[in-house]
Amino acid sequence: MSLQTEYPFVLPKGYVDRDGNVHKKGTMRLATAADEILPMKDVRVQQNQSYLSIMILSRVITELGELKNIDARVIENLFTPDLAYLQDFYQKINQVEPPNYKFNCSKCGHTNEVSLDFLAQ
Repeated sequence: MSLQTEYPFVLPKGYVDRDGNVHKKGTMRLATAADEILPMKDVRVQQNQSYLSIMILSRVITELGELKNIDARVIENLFTPDLAYLQDFYQKINQVEPPNYKFNCSKCGHTNEVSLDFLAQ
């Protein structure tokens, strides 16, 4: 059994290039630690944290229609519904389920299950 590392998607609106071509189908790969750490060194991210998602998406989207290169400029020019879709898609494919633990109560013997999500606030 192999690990799925790339996921296809279809943008709600589509990216429109300089020639008016619409690119809707793409592929996103799983993020690495570098995908989330290296953009923090970018001056645009340091000046505006909202730019972080632009930088990350430009690193993990491996295909978008017929485009040969997907960079921050492409992501910047997506329609807002497409950007929101990709941010949500990124969260879904990179989400790790928090571990659940079962234990028996020492007083009543009842079995309880607890989710330990260390990232939850």
